[in-house]
This record gives sequence, structure tokens and C-alpha cells, in this order.
Amino acid sequence: MKYSGIDLHSNNAVVAVIDDRDRVLYCKRLANDLQLIVAALEPYRDELQEVVVESTFNWYWLVDGLMADGFAVHLANTAAIKQYEGLKYSGDEHDAVFLAHIFRLGLLPEGYIYPSHERALRDLARKRMQLVQQRTLNILSIESLLARQLNLRINGEHVQRLDDAAVRALVLPPHVERALMANLAVLHTLCTEIQALEATLHKEVKLRPQFDILKSAPGIGNILAATIMLETGTIARFASVGHFSSYCRCVDSKRISNGKKKGEGNASNGNRYLAWAFVEAAAGALRCCPQARRFYDRKKSKRLRVVAMKALAHKLARAAYYMMREGKPFDLNRCFG
Repeated sequence: MKYSGIDLHSNNAVVAVIDDRDRVLYCKRLANDLQLIVAALEPYRDELQEVVVESTFNWYWLVDGLMADGFAVHLANTAAIKQYEGLKYSGDEHDAVFLAHIFRLGLLPEGYIYPSHERALRDLARKRMQLVQQRTLNILSIESLLARQLNLRINGEHVQRLDDAAVRALVLPPHVERALMANLAVLHTLCTEIQALEATLHKEVKLRPQFDILKSAPGIGNILAATIMLETGTIARFASVGHFSSYCRCVDSKRISNGKKKGEGNASNGNRYLAWAFVEAAAGALRCCPQARRFYDRKKSKRLRVVAMKALAHKLARAAYYMMREGKPFDLNRCFG
């Protein structure tokens, strides 16, 4: 049997093929061209067990192309792969061979290959979040400008209602007024695009049963339900509720030896979008759910406020896992006792 590892970079990829005795049969750096990479693997196709791809951001075209061409592809979890630190030499060629080697041994930490037909909608939800962050930056910039120039304190809703006439009425210096107008132009464009993206997302997800099920939980509305559903994908890929909570970054990251903490693991390992969604859901639940408020207050009396908020987010993440797995709406007694 043969095994292949591909170390993918922004403009090239190192392709390696080994046999079941770890002998390197092929190892070469190729340009990022699907036809070139397929041609390199073609002589080994009949005996090629699997292909492992390691990439941090630009793997869609390669993984989808190889799968469409009939290759069985695995995506390496780059955050979980750690080579022996005592190596005297390491390079891209060695990394590609190492990928094939650990897959042959059954030790490859794998990443999830999100189905290509669903991936675009998930990425659209991520694009909305990016635009919302940019909108917030522009609002804060305008608030800072007005506070600095006029000692004027206004909130975000008031900022979004500003128009040309309102800006001129402030009687700002010409260059300052021009800067403010530029911020407002960008802000209004962002608001228009965010609304358009939200309409598209709602149209696509509202017919899915998981969407309404997630909305039954306190603090989870249309946007958070869509985000949780799209970022999770199929819930069956998580072996347990603990795996899902860890993926949502809702559990501690630490190393224990002989009952003592010896350090921390990779705290950022997981999905940052789900981590954000459940913290937002926790903040919303505090406003509308007395049981969530009592749970939060009990935790806050013993720990820091941020720890209490994360504990509530963890509660909601666990509830979301069972809701999506069982297809049942939120059960208040089951969640908070």
C-alpha cells in the first residue's frame, strides 16, 4: 500500500508518497496546480490508500479537486500535529513525508472536511460577522471623533442615524467633517450589505428543522441559530457532548500530572465562531431567563464574572448538542435542573 502527504502553501505544495515500510517513493515541490498534483499521484493511484493534506487556509480547491478525481482525502488538523522537538532538521519535504507516516500508523489528528455544497453558506455567515465587526469599528471611530472634537457623547444607534444634514449642523472643521463623512459612508454601506446577507441567510436556513429547534433555547435568535447550525455541520461527527463543548472552546485547557496543574494546552483549538455564538447566547439568556440568571449569579459569587459567563455558555453549548442530536426543543429543567 502507498500513502501520500501534501504540505500545501500559498503558492506551492510539497507532495510525498511512501510505501508501507516508510520508504519515500516520491517527494517533490510543485506549483499550486491541480492537474500537476493529480499527475504526480496518478502512477500510484491503484495502490494509494489515502491522501493527507495539511493547510491552514487555502485547501478548498485542492481537497475538492482531489475528491472529485476519485482520491480518498483526509485533512490534517494542523493545531494538533506536533513533531518531535529534538529533530535536528525539518523542512517542507520532511513535513509531507511525516504526514503520510503518521497516517500510515493511524495517528493522524484529522480536521473536518465541510461538505462543499454547504460550505459557501457557512462562509457567507462568517462574512456577515466580518462586516459586523467592521461596522462596530466605524461606529467606535465616529464616537471617538465626536467626543474628541465636541465632547459629544452619543451611542451606536444615534451614530447610525446620522446623515449629511446632521453632520453639517455640528459645524466641525472642514477636514474633520470630511473624515466623519467618510466613516458614515462606509458605515451606511456596511449596514446595507449586512441586512442583505442576513436576508439571504434567513431564507436558506429557515426551512431546516435544526433552525427552529435551536431558537427554542433562551438567548438564541435567528443569527445565532444560523451560526451554530452552520458551524456545527452534522452533529454526528462529535462522539460526545464533551467533544462538542471542547470544539466550542467551552472547556478548560490544562495539563495535569500527579494531581497538579503543569501547564496549559492549546486553548485556541476549536471553532472561534461557535465560541462567540454561545457567549452571545449566554448574554442574551441572562436578560430573558430567570433560571439562567440564577445559575450565573451562583457561579459569579464564587468565581470571576467572565468565568461565570463562560460556564453559562458551556451549559447552552451542551444543551444545543442534545437538541441537535435528538431533534427536540430546549428543555429548561434538563438544562438547569
